[in-house]
Amino acid sequence: MEQSRQPTNRERAEKGQSSTLLGIGANVALVLGKGTAGVVGHSYALIAEAIESGTDILSSLIVWLGLRTAAREPDENHPYGHGKAEPLAAIMVAIALVAAAAYIATEGILHILTPHQLPAPFTLAVLAVVIAIKETLYRRVNKVGKEVDSSAVKADAWHHRADVITSCTAFIGISIALIGGKGYESADDWAALVACCFIVFNAYHIFRPAFGEIMDEAPAGTWAEDVRALAEAVPGVVATEKCYVRKMGFEFFADLHVIVDGTINVREGHDIAHAVKATIMQAKPAVYNVLVHIEPA
Repeated sequence: MEQSRQPTNRERAEKGQSSTLLGIGANVALVLGKGTAGVVGHSYALIAEAIESGTDILSSLIVWLGLRTAAREPDENHPYGHGKAEPLAAIMVAIALVAAAAYIATEGILHILTPHQLPAPFTLAVLAVVIAIKETLYRRVNKVGKEVDSSAVKADAWHHRADVITSCTAFIGISIALIGGKGYESADDWAALVACCFIVFNAYHIFRPAFGEIMDEAPAGTWAEDVRALAEAVPGVVATEKCYVRKMGFEFFADLHVIVDGTINVREGHDIAHAVKATIMQAKPAVYNVLVHIEPA
């Protein structure tokens, strides 16, 4: 059993990397397709889409590197491992999204102020294909992100969802421009501006949990309660006092104060502490280490 559990975190990292590489391949094709269609079809909303997909490629590479680094074993300089690289990658993705939104908004305003042709009808078909591909990618990558509990992979998934949102707003904007005709040429440019708001919102959605992890925020769920319950079930444990759990990449670290009979000797207390640590780590394979402090009753 122990042998099969040891590579768990590395396998999770590799699974996350595979989903990220899939997204990179898809985004390369989408940048070329959307960029070409946007230029030929006179649609800045599609060009904005291509720019956003370009940032997807960059951010996915950052996520891939973050996952690769987070999976490395602890060393002399990093005794707690390299897990912080994973949420750090997610934060960099959020920053890239905000930068892309700022650029798209600036260019969109310039296009609104500059007269231009109506977008071509075929751009709607391009967007429909993009929406289908990106929603499929979002669902697949988000599923992997939940399975491996990775903020960076979830961030990568949300980047795909941002593309779905911007594509939908572009679809609506181009449709309005085509239906309205002359005088509505800038409708898809306004759609690009609306899409920027969604992109910034998604950036915050990515940034907030990743920043919390960097700051050693208590993980969501019942981690502390579960750790205390496992410790209190160990023979010799009278009760538990303080319990802190923090997440580092794919792994969790727990600090726990355990109350024992004050009349037992040091060795007995030491054995109880080791039993508590072993019990928690066996029940929760994602827990990398448990620091147990013994308190007399």
